[in-house]
Amino acid sequence: MYAIVEIAGQQFKVAKDQKVYVHRLQGEEGSEVTFDNVLLLDNEGAVTIGAPAIEGAAVTAKILGHLKGDKVIVFKKKRRKGYQKKNGHRQYLSEIQIESIAASGAKKATKAKAAPKKAAKADDLKKIEGAGPKAAEALVSAGLDTFAKVAKADATKLSEILTEASSRLSHIVTTTWPKQAGLAAEGKWDELKELQDRLDGGIEK
Repeated sequence: MYAIVEIAGQQFKVAKDQKVYVHRLQGEEGSEVTFDNVLLLDNEGAVTIGAPAIEGAAVTAKILGHLKGDKVIVFKKKRRKGYQKKNGHRQYLSEIQIESIAASGAKKATKAKAAPKKAAKADDLKKIEGAGPKAAEALVSAGLDTFAKVAKADATKLSEILTEASSRLSHIVTTTWPKQAGLAAEGKWDELKELQDRLDGGIEK
């Protein structure tokens, strides 16, 4: 039995006990995740095609670990313009192992697991000086969705996350982001404003 399922925006053909590398997932290592966007099922020759997904079908997997993919060189050049730019990229990945494939009856269980995630509310990271919508989205995708989490992160790590998300974010200076996030997490908005007034290009004067 195998299934074609969408995981983190990509489609995979999977079978039980198969190991797959997918875009970074939010779960911890060793935790189980369920994917209900199953597009096709083949049960010993009996093929079921979704429209677009199969109602009640689900694929359950276990997160084995988080890692980075091989480095990819991104080189841009405009001839006769004197412009060229070289960037490296390593995609954040998760290794998962398929535990089971359910043809039906999994829809309710999937919704029950997803409910706690909807209850959680992320902070408005755009209140950090220098963190625009794209940068804030990159931090949330990396699991840093609150001021408290950003405050505990290293500035170098934050810069790596932005660079991995897009080469257009690689120039952003994150030196003061943990300090800003710490003040925001503690509700010290006046002190945060004073700090941001002293910033010049993300660097404290």
